[in-house]
Amino acid sequence: MTPAPVAAARGRRVGLLVAVALAAVVAAVLVPPIRQDLAYHDFADRRAVLGVPHGLNVLSNVGFLLAGAWSLVRVARAALPAWERGAGIAFGIGLLLTGLGSAWYHAAPSNASLVWDRLPLSALFPVVLAVAIGDRISVAAGRALLVPLALGAVASVVWWHRTDDLRPYALAQFLPMLLIPLMLVLLPGRRPAGPLVAGIALYAVGKLAETADHGVLVVSRLLSGHTLKHLLAAMAAALIVRWLAPRRSLAG
Repeated sequence: MTPAPVAAARGRRVGLLVAVALAAVVAAVLVPPIRQDLAYHDFADRRAVLGVPHGLNVLSNVGFLLAGAWSLVRVARAALPAWERGAGIAFGIGLLLTGLGSAWYHAAPSNASLVWDRLPLSALFPVVLAVAIGDRISVAAGRALLVPLALGAVASVVWWHRTDDLRPYALAQFLPMLLIPLMLVLLPGRRPAGPLVAGIALYAVGKLAETADHGVLVVSRLLSGHTLKHLLAAMAAALIVRWLAPRRSLAG
């Protein structure tokens, strides 16, 4: 194809991504407010471990701490443009804070403690989305959107805490999980897509395990679905870090 048709095709694909994002925002505005179901705090596994209440749900957050520490080390060693290095550092710190916040929440589950779980967690996928935009669409756009996307996600948790309306939080969490795979399919990029695809898929499996919290515990007799979700999400984060900070140089 000549340059003009290639550019036109690329423009249509970017337009499709923008249309999907706008449709999701409109849908989130039009649906009624989504309240936090208090039954969410009724986890299957309430066993204490070494004197820690809800022990496995608390202690399984060590995975996020390990993934976060490894993320910071890998980003420090990678040859990345400055803004992507900043995104990688934010992702690593977000994982560390997610591990701490989630452990705090699971020790005494309530809406008040859930805030500290969701605040750092909310920014992780928006950070990845910004880097994906820089990788697949426009470096300038990814760099410009990094901070607004991350802060917007954190603000969505504050909004939920003040209004008991989960719509902005749901948008901040699930829209990136829709847009990122679409970008990987529609547009070429510098980074190999494999680690990111595997990370998103593993995270999705973890979310499914979370919805079957009680059933997984009944079947396994060891781990609940929520504990399994923590472990799979930490492994997913480690895969995503491999995509954020590849070994070959992206600087320049």
